[in-house]
Amino acid sequence: MAVESSPRRQVRGLSLVTVRDAVWRLVVSTVGTCMRHRVTGLAAEAAFFAVLSLPPLIFALAGSIGYVFAQFSESQIDEVRDTIISLASQALTPQTVDSIIRPTLDEVLSGGRYDVISIGFILALWSGSRALNVFLDTITIMYGLGGQRGIIPTRALSFALYLVGMLIGVVLVPLVVIGPTMIARWLPSNLDFLNQLYWPTVLLLGIVFLALLYHVSVPVRTRWRYNLPGAVFTMFCWVFGSAVLRSVLVGTAQGSTSIYGPLAAPIAVLLWLYLLSIAVLIGAALNAAFDQVWPQVELTSARQERLGRISLDNVLPWRATPVPTPVPDPAPAPEAADEAEPGVATVAAPVAVPVAGPAEDAPSTARPPVAQVPEERETPVRQASGPA
Repeated sequence: MAVESSPRRQVRGLSLVTVRDAVWRLVVSTVGTCMRHRVTGLAAEAAFFAVLSLPPLIFALAGSIGYVFAQFSESQIDEVRDTIISLASQALTPQTVDSIIRPTLDEVLSGGRYDVISIGFILALWSGSRALNVFLDTITIMYGLGGQRGIIPTRALSFALYLVGMLIGVVLVPLVVIGPTMIARWLPSNLDFLNQLYWPTVLLLGIVFLALLYHVSVPVRTRWRYNLPGAVFTMFCWVFGSAVLRSVLVGTAQGSTSIYGPLAAPIAVLLWLYLLSIAVLIGAALNAAFDQVWPQVELTSARQERLGRISLDNVLPWRATPVPTPVPDPAPAPEAADEAEPGVATVAAPVAVPVAGPAEDAPSTARPPVAQVPEERETPVRQASGPA
């Protein structure tokens, strides 16, 4: 038995070492990716655009609530109104609730507004899609495929994802705001078991949306199971971070009479959206780390193809090896008599006549001076040789 157990212990020890090594590589790769790609700064950018999209989105939803609540009974509308007013009374003064919240709520629930819906949704669509565009670009760069998708397709995809997120938010936000208690009042007695599925349904829908975001952000189609670790981690960060932020705000702001109390709400919203944004990007880095530890064939081939298209000459042209410029061979010296043009020969003939040829070949303009010089030099020679 001892002999048989030793190989099992070795296999178990090797498996533990392998798991420990894989976990360590995942942690190191995730942290390195977050530090290398400025996750904190990009999360702040996404949170800013998300905050910018909230006011027009709230106006658009307020303009459409009247059409939605027209399908409910008066008792249900009154119950929702009382719930919203009671929640507002916990954060605002009674004068603010009576002068602002209650009249606005009555006007919103009385009927819809087409103009508010159209303008609000257009502004919310632009700013909200800009936040999603930050996510798409960052996730693509984390996988080493930056620039694989063009600017226009990325922008169009961010618009589509924002619309899908709004549709999912229409389902999730009322569930979170209403809570399981009010849903239990509305459900029949024979469907009370559905109330136990409240939070699992909310968490499952959130994980599905996050996995969809990670799946479509990569230009190359990936396997769904590689997107689930980041989605689950992001949802855990959302729930845990929201609980911590809520406890901190309740512990510091409850019962406070400071004049800076009204500033707590927008600061809390900004911190919460920053928490959501940084959790999304860390989850994307975790998915990219899984791809580095256990590479996918599709992503590996896409990265190799991209690296093959990019050369050093295109990225850094000043560092490319200079190509020597060809130097032309020196032209041979032209011959004076054969290759010279007629116009050139008239000028060069007087200089070349004493060396190259007789004076009779020269033009008529140069004949008198050339003919006189040899005759004057030859006459004394003939006179001297006559007597000899």
